Amino acid sequence: MTFAETDPEFAQYHADFVDETLRNASLSTRDRVIVQLGATIAAGAQTAFRDLLDTALDESLTPVEAKEIGYQAVAYVGSARAGDFLAITNEVLTAHGVDLPLPGQSTTTPDDRLARGRDVQGTVVGADRVDAMYEGATEDTLHFQRFLSGNCFGDTVGRAGLDLPTRELLTFALLVALGGADDQVRGHVAGNLQVGNTRQQLLDVLTVLVALIGYPRTLNGLAAVNEGAPAA
Repeated sequence: MTFAETDPEFAQYHADFVDETLRNASLSTRDRVIVQLGATIAAGAQTAFRDLLDTALDESLTPVEAKEIGYQAVAYVGSARAGDFLAITNEVLTAHGVDLPLPGQSTTTPDDRLARGRDVQGTVVGADRVDAMYEGATEDTLHFQRFLSGNCFGDTVGRAGLDLPTRELLTFALLVALGGADDQVRGHVAGNLQVGNTRQQLLDVLTVLVALIGYPRTLNGLAAVNEGAPAA
């Protein structure tokens, strides 16, 4: 049974609202589905993720891009949750006739991942800030800075398959949809500006997410955008 059969009023007003959000955003179809897929991962919405991915692969998303959304999510929601969505991604890709595994997109080796990651991290948050994070870490917490550089930015954000501005929009969507990560949302508002994304793009992300993640998390994201990228 579909919602159109069991809950026709909900199905109608939800569809109408989704159409309204799309009329108020200027993201490309590709960018829209990337941030929406990321948000459904963060929200734990497996059914919505599967349906959206199935449609996106027919219209605007490549298999590599689909995989990279799941890989990117690991750094922000953890492997326990992201693993479930990678499994769904594999099922949907296989149903679409895609042979797995796909070509690797890693750009690092075990020997250079920390240095490469620190370079990518500096591009997103500023090299001076990265230096300050290392210098301000206590001896017993320094390994977390190495984790951020080598794993988050080296193993993950520095991968090929999605360009860095797209990855930052995706990260913003993941963090907003996750909830409880307001400091990180503010940090990645700044990161988006640093890599060339705009206030309007961030507002467009929130616009196409509100129907999926609800108003509290959307409005928290809006507050972060207004604080870090105020209107001219």
